[in-house]
Amino acid sequence: MGTALRTPPAPQPELYRFSRLDFITVGLYVAVAGLFAVAGSLLEPLLLQISPNPAVASYAVNLIFYATVGALALTAARHVAVRDLRVLATRPWFTALMVPLTVVAMLILTAVLVALSGPVQTSANQAGLQALMQQVPVWLMVPLLVLVGPFVEEYIFRHLLIGKLSRRVNLWVCCIMSVVLFAALHIVGQEQMTLQVLMPYLAMGAVLVFVYVWTGKNVMFSYFVHASKNLLAVIFIYAIPPEVLEQLQQVQG
Repeated sequence: MGTALRTPPAPQPELYRFSRLDFITVGLYVAVAGLFAVAGSLLEPLLLQISPNPAVASYAVNLIFYATVGALALTAARHVAVRDLRVLATRPWFTALMVPLTVVAMLILTAVLVALSGPVQTSANQAGLQALMQQVPVWLMVPLLVLVGPFVEEYIFRHLLIGKLSRRVNLWVCCIMSVVLFAALHIVGQEQMTLQVLMPYLAMGAVLVFVYVWTGKNVMFSYFVHASKNLLAVIFIYAIPPEVLEQLQQVQG
């Protein structure tokens, strides 16, 4: 099934050359993410100028940041995105079947690896998202967590780190970098990088890297998998009462 997606209609090597817009987009993403990771506590008074409610202020900043980076990423990768959507359109049954199956496989792999790594630990990133989602309605969180966020991360960690960088660096080195950096991004500056905290993100990154390479570097397929996983998480968190979530976190801790 994967071979049907591996070969684009015609060779297009120019789609995998780094552009100036790629560097601008990544530079902005790294600069802002690094700033909040290193000096997040110092920026809190500035965030509260946006809104006295920390959750609203955090949401507003994240939305502006991801909307800006997302617009740049979409502009930079528009030709690849259109090509990959056309490839997927030739096998709609493949996408409709394999996206949910991949999400299930990701959840199973994550559960197994987390169980093997030791006691479950909730990352500060996950705890922060859960706290934010308890105060922000679902119709505001979906655009951020399901539509824009996954596209930005797939563009950077799959399309750039593997699709483009692999023209100069060994493919498997790029894949390892993609998995490790993707996991590290979600916890850097928030807690120690313990194996228990990293494992869910390592498992998710590994599956996304696998499907990206398996489908012939189809970034839209990995995006659909990533977005579906996030949508499932959003539904799960909003469907469970906050007091139950707190009890679950206490049990995990």
